[in-house]
This record gives sequence, structure tokens and C-alpha cells, in this order.
Amino acid sequence: MPVKYQQETAQITWEAAQALIEAVLKEGAAQKIAFSIAVMDAGGHLRAFGRADEAAFLTAEIACDKAWTACSFGQPTHIWNSLVQESHMAPLASHPRLMAVGGGYPIFYQGRLIGGLGVSGGTYEQDQEAAVKALSFTGFDKL
Repeated sequence: MPVKYQQETAQITWEAAQALIEAVLKEGAAQKIAFSIAVMDAGGHLRAFGRADEAAFLTAEIACDKAWTACSFGQPTHIWNSLVQESHMAPLASHPRLMAVGGGYPIFYQGRLIGGLGVSGGTYEQDQEAAVKALSFTGFDKL
């Protein structure tokens, strides 16, 4: 049997990434929350970024790490809070980019992981809500 040298990958488009950012910024304006938003491609590389004028500077890095964590494992970031409590997963808690708090979601389209979305600026519940609304509004797969 021949060796397979490549595989087909799916990546989020810049246009779709921008639509997610605009949806989160709109939600933030409605809730009076200054969000930072990061969208990573499926390889964990920054595809697009947005930040409300009033957003605290640390929210930029946190949004990026939430998006990275979500697309790295294809799971929402809030699940990591309990996962790193398990002894066999605890060493991952020391990874400098692992963000075990709500507001990061993998982006799936037609069943394929195409990226990650990270939202930071509110409480973790507000970050999660804004991310879920943006993913739903833009038509990505439901988790």
C-alpha cells in the first residue's frame, strides 16, 4: 500500500474570521463590555484579531490563548478547569498557553475543525455567551 504524503485540511477564511469578530464586538457594545477577540486557524496560528477601544491590554493575550487552546484540542476552554484537576492531566496546567477558563471555542464547519475563537474582557460567563452567540450568528456548527 502506498504511503500517503499529504492530507486535506480545512481552514477558516479571513472573511469568516472577521464576521466572528464583528459579531462579538456588536454583542460587547450591546452589553457595554470591551472585548478582545482572537480567531486562530486550525493550526493554532492567528488568523484575525479585534479589540474594542476600551479593552484592557491583558485581554488581547488571553483571547489569543483561549482561541489557541480551543483549536488545539477541539474543545471549549471551560472544560479544562476540571480536566487539569485529574492527576494524569495536571501537567498540562503548567503549559504557558493553556487557558482553562471560559470564552474559548473550537470552530467547526460541516463537521471539520477549522479554527478557534477566543473572547476576553468580561466575566468568563459573558465571554462564553458572546462567543456562542457569534458562532451561532455566523452559521458555524453547534457544539
